[in-house]
Amino acid sequence: MADVVITLKIMPESPDTDLAKIAEQAKTLITADGGHVHSTENKPVAFGLEAIHIVFSKDEAKGSSDELEEAVAKISHVNSVDVIDVRRAFG
Repeated sequence: MADVVITLKIMPESPDTDLAKIAEQAKTLITADGGHVHSTENKPVAFGLEAIHIVFSKDEAKGSSDELEEAVAKISHVNSVDVIDVRRAFG
């Protein structure tokens, strides 16, 4: 089986939210789910609000990332979590 490379977009509740704290908690959840985090980047959305984009890979055989998304959405001060990209990686 191949690995899948997934990009999560995490939206905070407000521009004043500590994005670094949310990113660290999300990376911990991803690692605990068997994933390997490749990059984390804050991207501007509007009016001072930034979204966290986390790119990670995991074994395709582990199945869907729905449970992981739900866990990340429960982090304090997270408004929403969306998968914005999924790709298969071979090799």
